[in-house]
Amino acid sequence: MLINFDEVVFQVKGLFEAGGAVMLPLFFCALLLWYGLGYRFWVMKESNAMGIRDMLDFYAVNSDKPTSNIVEQAVKHGIALKKKGVKNLRRHLDEVFYEYKREIRKFSVMTKTIIVISPLLGLLGTVIGMIETFDSLAAMALFTQSGGIAGGISQALMSTQMGLAVAIPGLLIYSMLYKKQQQIERDLYQIRELLCRRTVINHPTRNLHHEI
Repeated sequence: MLINFDEVVFQVKGLFEAGGAVMLPLFFCALLLWYGLGYRFWVMKESNAMGIRDMLDFYAVNSDKPTSNIVEQAVKHGIALKKKGVKNLRRHLDEVFYEYKREIRKFSVMTKTIIVISPLLGLLGTVIGMIETFDSLAAMALFTQSGGIAGGISQALMSTQMGLAVAIPGLLIYSMLYKKQQQIERDLYQIRELLCRRTVINHPTRNLHHEI
C-alpha cells in the first residue's frame, strides 16, 4: 500500500491549524519525550536472567563473557577491581557505580517535566480556544477569518486531546522505567555490599567466594 505523502502533509497541517498555537510546542514535547523514553528503555534493557550472587560467581570465572545489560557490566567491573586488590574497595565501587547510576537516570527529569507540562499546554490551548469562542459570540460572528465559534471549539478540543495524548502514554512508560531504575539501583547496592564482604580465591578450575 503506497502512502500519499501529500495527503499526510495536508492532514497534519489541518491538525496543527485546528489545534492552534500550542500544537507546535506539544509536537516538540512529544518528540523529546519519546526520545528520552526510548533512550532510557535501551539503557535499561533486558532483565537479569541470574541473581546477583549467581552473577558474581559466573563472571568471577568467565570474565571474558560478554554482558547483556548494565547490571552485568557493573558486576564485571566490580570483580575486576576486586581482583586488582585495590584499597578502600567500597569507595572505588561507589565512584564506578555512580557513572552507571547517572546513565540510568539520564533524561529522567526531562521526561517527567514534559509529562507534567503537556496537559498544561493543552489546557492553555483550551483557554485560548474558549476565548476565541466567546469573542465570536460577543461579536455574533459564526464565521470569521480565524474560524469563529467552530474554530474556537475545535482549537479547545484538539489542544486538550493532544496534551493528554502526549502525557498519558508517557506517564505509563515513565512509571515502568522508573521502577526498573530503582531495581537496578538496588542491584548495584547489593553488588557493592557483596563484593566488599567477599574474598575472591582464584583456583585453576573455579573461583570460590567466602564470606568474611
